[in-house]
Amino acid sequence: MTRLLLNADMGESFGPWKMGLDHEVMPVVDLANVACGFHASDPDTIRATVRLAAAHGVTVGAHPAYPDLVGFGRRAMACSNEEVENLVLYQIGALAALCRAEGARLGYVKPHGALYHAMMHDSETLTAVMQAVKAFDPDLPLMVMATRDPAPARALAAEQGVTLWLEAFADRAYDGEGRLVSRRERGAVHHDPETIVDQARRIASGTALIANDGSDLVLEADTLCVHGDNPESIAAVKAIRQALDELEGGA
Repeated sequence: MTRLLLNADMGESFGPWKMGLDHEVMPVVDLANVACGFHASDPDTIRATVRLAAAHGVTVGAHPAYPDLVGFGRRAMACSNEEVENLVLYQIGALAALCRAEGARLGYVKPHGALYHAMMHDSETLTAVMQAVKAFDPDLPLMVMATRDPAPARALAAEQGVTLWLEAFADRAYDGEGRLVSRRERGAVHHDPETIVDQARRIASGTALIANDGSDLVLEADTLCVHGDNPESIAAVKAIRQALDELEGGA
């Protein structure tokens, strides 16, 4: 079994306003998706988060978003393809500068929120994001959603010369196409720790999940997203880490 890397969104505080429990999550994960200032964070928070990741040997990834601080980057915006490319490139560059200052290296890119979902539904938006990544560093992997059929995204990545990492979620429900159920729908987010850990195990072992239409869904994934913004979720993340380590040890 290929090792499934755990990733988590980090550095999403803003000035005196605090969000997340980064100090408790960081020691448990492999990858830190660091907000770049457009949906959350500020230069001080970004640099402190990079420093924390480096201290724990965690790979830093850029987490760019639409310029939407008020909506936390979860609102769709009417941006041209050129604007998408430039706003992603701008945010990658800002984070890379702070990584360099801390002796760390930027390891990948994972878009946030509405931008993440837009690129998974629109090939032109995905192309624009890929072009931004390629313009900065063609060796940087781009994290995209693992779906029932990843072939279209892989074909586009091959055309653009970009490496993909497929991402699945332990605490989210999936529809029949292998896409995340909208947060506006009931049951879109799992809260029961046992359900979350079971879903993580299934994804890691290639066992089918049950989509919300009742169909079996097998997701091929390189990384698993976890969230840790309260004591209960921190406990779930630690349980997932233990479960994945046990699976890896028995592989």
